[in-house]
Amino acid sequence: MPPTLAEATGPSPATRKVDQLLAHYGESHRHPTNERIHFVAIPLIMLSLLGLLFAAHPWAAYAFAAASMVYYARLSIVFLLAMAALSLLGLALVHAMGEHVLIISAAIFVGAWIAQFVGHKLEGKKPSFFEDLQYLWVGPIFVLSKLFLKLGIRW
Repeated sequence: MPPTLAEATGPSPATRKVDQLLAHYGESHRHPTNERIHFVAIPLIMLSLLGLLFAAHPWAAYAFAAASMVYYARLSIVFLLAMAALSLLGLALVHAMGEHVLIISAAIFVGAWIAQFVGHKLEGKKPSFFEDLQYLWVGPIFVLSKLFLKLGIRW
């Protein structure tokens, strides 16, 4: 049986910022359909954002990924390592898009955000980032936290 949130995060999850952020984010992501939408849309938004930045200038995408890693490093080494790996994968996919990176990324970005807002309509709660923009960075680790719980990985 997978561990509970408290078991996965250690003896006192309420004292760690990462656990507080995940708990708050989770409050507006309880509807099963909204969660499923987020599990698909959040990685797609991450990919499309890297692609849009890359289309503007490749260094913009690299700088954004690096700055994001600083944020994750302050929260958890486990999430930092996972997000670094996912960012490298995302950048590789962006490179693979070649000259079509802008149009592909724009289409993914719009479609994934529409899906996110549909999910929040079902949920009946506004997206967390309306309160605080840092929740745009919490979303990806929220998805990872659900996977980590199933795999028994502590963060």
